[in-house]
Amino acid sequence: MPSISLAFIFVQTHVSFLTSALGTPLEWPEAKKIANQVRGWGIEQLLTTWRRAKGKERDALLWGDEVEYLVVCFDEENRRVRLSLRQADILQALAEDEKLLKQGGSVPDVQTGNPKPEKCAPTFHPEFGRFMLEATPGKPWGIGFKELLDVEPDMKWRRQIAKEHMGGTEYPITLTTFPRLGRPDCTVPSYETSGPKLRSQFLPDEIANPHIRFPTLAANIRWRRGRKVQVNVPVFHDSQTPRPFKDPTVDYDLHKWPEDDDVRNGAVKDEYIHMDAMAFGMGSCCLQITFQAKSIDEGRKMYDQLSPLGPIFLALTAATPVYKGFLADTDVRWNQISRAVDDRTAEELGEKPLQNDRWRIPKSRYASNSTYIANDPRLRKEYLDPDLIVDGDLKQRLVQGGMDDLLATHFAHLFIRDPIVVFAEDLKELDLEKVDHFENLQSTNWQHMRFKPPPAGSDIGWRVEFRSMEIQITDFENAAFAIFIVLITRAILSFDLNFYMPIARVTENMETAHARDAVLSSVFHFRKNPFSGRGLRPSSVPVSGSNSPTSRPSSPFGPVEDEYELMTVNEIINGQQNTSDGFPGLIPLVESYLDSMNIDVETRCEFARYLDVIRKRADGRLWTAARWIRHFVRTHPDYQQDSVVTEGMEYDLVKAAEDITVHEGKNGVGIEMFSTKR
Repeated sequence: MPSISLAFIFVQTHVSFLTSALGTPLEWPEAKKIANQVRGWGIEQLLTTWRRAKGKERDALLWGDEVEYLVVCFDEENRRVRLSLRQADILQALAEDEKLLKQGGSVPDVQTGNPKPEKCAPTFHPEFGRFMLEATPGKPWGIGFKELLDVEPDMKWRRQIAKEHMGGTEYPITLTTFPRLGRPDCTVPSYETSGPKLRSQFLPDEIANPHIRFPTLAANIRWRRGRKVQVNVPVFHDSQTPRPFKDPTVDYDLHKWPEDDDVRNGAVKDEYIHMDAMAFGMGSCCLQITFQAKSIDEGRKMYDQLSPLGPIFLALTAATPVYKGFLADTDVRWNQISRAVDDRTAEELGEKPLQNDRWRIPKSRYASNSTYIANDPRLRKEYLDPDLIVDGDLKQRLVQGGMDDLLATHFAHLFIRDPIVVFAEDLKELDLEKVDHFENLQSTNWQHMRFKPPPAGSDIGWRVEFRSMEIQITDFENAAFAIFIVLITRAILSFDLNFYMPIARVTENMETAHARDAVLSSVFHFRKNPFSGRGLRPSSVPVSGSNSPTSRPSSPFGPVEDEYELMTVNEIINGQQNTSDGFPGLIPLVESYLDSMNIDVETRCEFARYLDVIRKRADGRLWTAARWIRHFVRTHPDYQQDSVVTEGMEYDLVKAAEDITVHEGKNGVGIEMFSTKR
């Protein structure tokens, strides 16, 4: 394993842009004037990177995971739990820990740390919320099978280290969202709401990381769209929930900022929980996996083949059924984050005719993918979005600079967005040895997959980031999903698997994944034959079930609609059992890949533990965190069947999550999420 910082390899987009972004941020009216300049300079930096690195090859795949924590503070005497806003203090304590630094641990924004030893301590990073921490392994993981078994212990070690540098009443919890975020006195210390940056009825400005990039990002998103963000989540209707439900927390008489008129002008919808700030989305935790490919071609293939899996893993990891103290009628976070950073104007949203803006833009800048990028003969034009919006001038510049049409289209699509945070000091001259202007646009396009060029001045290769998964309550579950997606990439490359289908169906699947209990109750578009277009099914992959006349076999030359069908998550993960040539299932594909490798019995048995929880999550024998949280609330003795999560219920819920983190269901708490065979 190379002695190179994983923080730089795998979270370079976030961290380097953050640490380098020091200076005078432009308010939106000024930033808007130089948007074309930033886009143009970003394209020139991209072309420089492309020319330098398009032939770069690495010896082996490396990968890394990112785990995000909420830092909560328990008040045992009063049975209350709040978010702790001590992110900076905790990071400072980590940075000053000499023992940790000697073990190779680091906090890049405070302390670079020491050269990495063979067993390397983790790296910690700030996040948008001042109540959040991000932790990554100190070095990238390799593909060695025994090395995969180090992931879970490393995740446990990260949480232990984080806890050791917190106060006695604080704890790093891996819940996607804090259940009553946005209700009075939900943080410690507590601050007044309706500050000048967020202008939120529900959250104070102090809830965001104080680094100038974050409040500027929030303010300029609001300024660009001409109103506050509108995050409306459908409420879950229980037997005593009012009909229609009208969010009782909204103050219609607030008149502090011009944007306070939003709630009087239709921002609040009946039957929806209403939120109005970026922090309601970017204050969510997730599990992200980044791969360094051997080459740009391998990276592009991984990007394409993993894209259709994003919605499936979003449903499998569902963990977000509560917002602002109410049960929601959705189970995942994705659309809420999408709305929380949606900077589109009324014209771009299609609410007004185009006059001042260039395009009607169908998606937020936080959304599912809209492109495929691999030079793959199996990639049919019918899979692409025929209405994809691109900046034609920037695409032409990329093509003239030597980039192929597919990749040029991808980046020209990302660059239809405006840069939101621009520092005056960065506009003096174009530096082609940097990628700051490119990253300005790249890092604020939050799609469920991200294709990442090598950073300037490093030996790092082309990378692909898998971003859809929700964080899980335990390190065991997070390790299981991380290892599973790594093994899937190995199966994709080993068997040359084909998961292509129209990108529009992937977008539909992302919406489907939001449904309550989608993992059991919903069906998703998915390709029937992953071996089509290239050779035959590997002999080690089992054939499912018996004959069925219900669907025509797919053909690389036939109608695209014949290549995919609606499947349950169970069928996608475990295989279709009612057809002779049905989809074999992702777990059987992974097991076939493992069968083809020389793996010792002990390691194979350890992998079986992780595959077992995913297998049973897909077929319903084990619950998602979303289902468990919803059940916990609805069976709590204080619950009134009215969709309301009280402070006392929140305390018990977060306490139970802490207990599950430690015991992983072995004491009976949360047992519905864990296999008894463990």
